Amino acid sequence: MTTRCGFVAVAGAPNAGKSTLLNRLTGAKLSIVTPKAQTTRFRILGIMMHGESQVLLVDTPGIFAPRRRLDRAMVAAAWAGVRDADLTLLVVDAKTGVTELVRRIAGTLAEQQRRCWLVLNKIDLVPAPALLPLTAALSGVAPFEQTFMVSASSGDGVERLAEALAAAVPEGPHLYPGDDLTDLPDRLLAAEIVREQIYLRTHEEVPYEATVETEHWQERSDGSVRIDATVYVSRPGHKAILIGEGGKRIKAIGASAREELAGLLERKVHLFLNVKQRTGWDEETARLRAIGLEDPGSG
Repeated sequence: MTTRCGFVAVAGAPNAGKSTLLNRLTGAKLSIVTPKAQTTRFRILGIMMHGESQVLLVDTPGIFAPRRRLDRAMVAAAWAGVRDADLTLLVVDAKTGVTELVRRIAGTLAEQQRRCWLVLNKIDLVPAPALLPLTAALSGVAPFEQTFMVSASSGDGVERLAEALAAAVPEGPHLYPGDDLTDLPDRLLAAEIVREQIYLRTHEEVPYEATVETEHWQERSDGSVRIDATVYVSRPGHKAILIGEGGKRIKAIGASAREELAGLLERKVHLFLNVKQRTGWDEETARLRAIGLEDPGSG
């Protein structure tokens, strides 16, 4: 039987549900998900096996107007993911609708003549009659080959999308073993899971001003792993918020992240967190590379 394999970029505005869709299609938690926008910071590869097809889903950061070097690196990573893919899914939050940002993204895809499908997400939050006008409005901006209406959170419509993707990727050999789910290194995965808990347990600007790096990874003789991670924040006030009274918040973040990692890695995890203030970390090339981004201003 003929095998198929290809790259599919999952793109769109922040908070469109791209990471939730990636996790639903692959059947595993590969990309962190929070209610806050701009959670994903770098490209994450999720591997979906469907029959004889291997669909390599690239979850990209949300595309937005960048301010910091970190922002510019995130947007550059998103467009790089689109550029390198065989097919792009433009994921649109059906409840938010056709914003000016969504129009700009669709227009850029059209200008680049990318092969593109439209995925209206969160259809469970919108009256059905409102969906066709959304489709018509976006189809007037870019020539989408196909349109899918899904709810990534409930799974409604996702299997139809998976079947279509499996048939759409090019014929060719699989690039990864059949039981692989991602190419994300465990050290980066650990840092991301800690960052997810920071997003869930802090508010306003704190999550966006924090980054997490896995400093040490020690395999232990009993099969468990010790992970030492550092959380960098920009301001002294943010450090105090993250640590919390008597260290309660950072302990809660660590406990939740430890439990999540133990499930993902399928073994016992010893997680130790340290919080440091580092003003301007989001402008440092070294810090960007540590979290899987390339500085678009270098080279």
